[in-house]
Amino acid sequence: MIEVLKLMTSRSSEISATFFYPQDQAKAAVLIVPAMGVSQSYYAPLASWLAEQGFLVASFDYTGMGLSTQGSLRQLEVNILDWAKYDCDTMLAALSQADRPLYWLGHSLGGQLLGLIPDPERITKAITIASGSGYWLENALSLRWKVWWLWFVLVPLLVPVCGYFPGKRLRKVGNLPRGVIGQWRRWCLNSDYAVGAEGLEVKGRFAALTQPITVMSFTDDELMTAKSIRSLHAFYTHSPQKTKRLSPYDIGVKQIGHFGFFKPRFSESLWQAHLLPELS
Repeated sequence: MIEVLKLMTSRSSEISATFFYPQDQAKAAVLIVPAMGVSQSYYAPLASWLAEQGFLVASFDYTGMGLSTQGSLRQLEVNILDWAKYDCDTMLAALSQADRPLYWLGHSLGGQLLGLIPDPERITKAITIASGSGYWLENALSLRWKVWWLWFVLVPLLVPVCGYFPGKRLRKVGNLPRGVIGQWRRWCLNSDYAVGAEGLEVKGRFAALTQPITVMSFTDDELMTAKSIRSLHAFYTHSPQKTKRLSPYDIGVKQIGHFGFFKPRFSESLWQAHLLPELS
């Protein structure tokens, strides 16, 4: 069964969430935490598959994104820290139950927000997928001129004029609230990403996390380099970590990339073979 709900956060914003229920009692819960600019619908095939394996699964859109958009983005005051503090917290509260494990499955930004959430002790374990630091000089070489243009030209010029970042028209990330794109820019221009841009409090939050993390990444990721992935997970100084770095060759395909993991064609080669063993 699939159920779409509107949930109210503690800052009185409404977010859209989709719950995927197993046929029998759930053996564990999985929260899929999306990448920047990626709709919850993108994760539906994986969520449905996990429900078939006996998990209660939830996906959602951040405030101002996808089905959680209300009104004009020009009027919306929200940033990435709000997404972690309020949106992710609301989702964790909806899934938390004392007698079952709760797994955090974070794609890209979703792996970064793990270090920013309140009450991380609710999580049993985290799995990050294609998640690394967004520091622009650690981006893939082929991407750097594009991110230079984004951070030093497009964002400074367009956001004051539009009141938000019109990424959909530019085919870059998607439309983002000004607070989100402004904060993300500061992070991406800092060599220590969010930890460097936000200071000691955020550094302490990352270090306070003690849950085990499985780090899954791909050699052909067009956005995240091996260095950026190491940089991000180095901030989780007290979390035991297991690394799975896979190449397309490992599973007999030509490409996985930054977004490929969530495509149904990888249900056996990646979901069954590599993800499912981590959810136990």
